[in-house]
Amino acid sequence: MARFTRGFDTEAAFEHLARRDRKLGVWMRRIGPIPPDPDWRGAFDPVDALARSILHQQLSGKAARSIEARVDAATGGRLHCDTLARLDDAQLRACGVSANKVLALRDLARREAAGEIPSLRQMATMEDAAIIAALVPTRGIGRWTVEMMLMFRLGRPDVLPVDDLGVRKGAQLLDRRDAMPTPRELAERGQRWGPYRSYAGFYLWRIVDAATAAKGG
Repeated sequence: MARFTRGFDTEAAFEHLARRDRKLGVWMRRIGPIPPDPDWRGAFDPVDALARSILHQQLSGKAARSIEARVDAATGGRLHCDTLARLDDAQLRACGVSANKVLALRDLARREAAGEIPSLRQMATMEDAAIIAALVPTRGIGRWTVEMMLMFRLGRPDVLPVDDLGVRKGAQLLDRRDAMPTPRELAERGQRWGPYRSYAGFYLWRIVDAATAAKGG
């Protein structure tokens, strides 16, 4: 059974992408190497991380952190089916959790209890597509959320979040297009970046940051 390590060789990724895509290579050398993310090696609990992703959706950072802190205080700081079961819906709502997010947390907890949410150990033997397929049936968990987990927590090297507006904007700037590419166009454009499409995505976000900074914010 194949096992997938968390993280990848960013030096090899840099060399590969710079060689395969001249336009991207120019930007990469301008921005400089992006080092491995420390979170690739850090402690990571998929269920807890998904629950926190649900809490943060469609909120500013400050508001989300405030609600998250209240939920942590009520559950003991670990969000799982057993700790969430200590709170009824009214108590979660009192923490500032919306009705839709309460339903999403309940669905996540139910699926965890049923063994439907793979553990970190199980994910180490699963392809990216299998992890996505296992998690997106959960209410409130879309493909983008799982892709962010794959890229930033599991350190999978070949994930390109084609629906992400920042990534699409970066591709627009890269190719000097009049409009952002569609997700399908970006997927086709990104084929040359495999097997390091995650690293290409990191640079597309940085391209947007650099362009914004050049315009004065």
